[in-house]
Formats: sequence, structure tokens, C-alpha cells
Amino acid sequence: MTWDWNAVRDFMPHFWDGLLVTLQILALGSLLSFTLGLVWTLLMRAPSRWVRWPVGVVTEFVRNTPLLVQLFFLFYVLPEWGLTFSALATGIFAIGLHYSTYTMQVYRAGIEAVPVGQWEAATALNLPLWRTWTAVILPQAIRRVVPALGNYVIAMLKDTPMLMVITVLEMLGRARLFSQQHFQFTEPLTVIGVAFILISYLASLLLRALERRLVR
Repeated sequence: MTWDWNAVRDFMPHFWDGLLVTLQILALGSLLSFTLGLVWTLLMRAPSRWVRWPVGVVTEFVRNTPLLVQLFFLFYVLPEWGLTFSALATGIFAIGLHYSTYTMQVYRAGIEAVPVGQWEAATALNLPLWRTWTAVILPQAIRRVVPALGNYVIAMLKDTPMLMVITVLEMLGRARLFSQQHFQFTEPLTVIGVAFILISYLASLLLRALERRLVR
């Protein structure tokens, strides 16, 4: 078997389209997971168990069911209830929601790692609760959890091919479609594999740089 550079050349326009979709999923999915994860964390610290209990049930359910099942449910079941979204929007929401239940645990660990003295100092200064969180607790907690959050970004990247099941053509979806149409499998799949490695490596470098900047 010989390497066909013509197949690579023909595949590249499809690759760039798939890469754009993959990066869009990764960026918006990460933003959603980080935001929702923080919301879940704060709600789980609410004084009322009527707030904590439903949040706990929802997050446990999402965390303990496969992402694939959630994708099928959101894309194929919700339309029967009158809730219809595009495949891309559904995929971004699903992956963001799924990983928010993991980032929630990361935030929780970061908040619990903040020394008790910081809470006591904020109380002594008579800071409002919202000011205590935004100016004292969260900046310290988030600084501690950047590496763990970065690991989930890379995990989300690796899970983006799952969105093929709801017709989202990200990188692997484009490669699969091209391969079926042209009967060329080695070249497009190799390109995709190298792309995943490079994106993961670049993401890890950016996260390390961010971590070093935050610990200054």
C-alpha cells in the first residue's frame, strides 16, 4: 500500500471545514461546562436542601449516564416534546452539560482548598457575601483548579467525534464521509489522528502557560 498525496490534497478542504466545527464545539462546550459547573457548585452550597437536593439529583444523573445516550435523547426525543434545535447546538449543549458535572467537582475541591482564614478575614472585614465570593474565594479557587479544568478540555476534544451520531460533521465525520465517497481511508484518518494530537498538545501548552501566569 502506498501513500496517496492526491487523496490528502483532495481531503484538505473537508478537513478545514471539520476543524472549524470541532474548534467551535470545543470552545463553546468548554465555556458552557465551566459556567454551568460553577453554577452547580454554588447551588450545592446553598443553605436550603430544597435547592441542593434537585441539583444533586440532576448532576448525578447526567454524570452517570453516557454522553452518547444524552446526545440521542436531546436530538431525537426532545423534538417529540416540541423542543427542536440544530444538530450543532444540540451537540454543544450536550457536551457542555455532560462535562459541567465533572467541572463542578473540580470547583468544589478548589473552594474547599481555600484556607478557612480567608473566610474569616472576609467576615471580619464585613464584606457582603457576593463580594466575599467574587473578590476573595473564587479567584483563589479557580487559580488552583486550572490544570484539572484543562484536562477536561482535552477530554472534550476527544469526545467531539461522538457528535457524528446526531449528524454533526466535525473532523472525524468529514473524514468518514470522504472515505466512503472516495474509498480512501488511510490518508484522511491519518490526517485526523495527527490533528487531534497537535490540538491536544497545543491546548496543554496554553493551559500550562495560563497556570504559570495565574500562580504569579
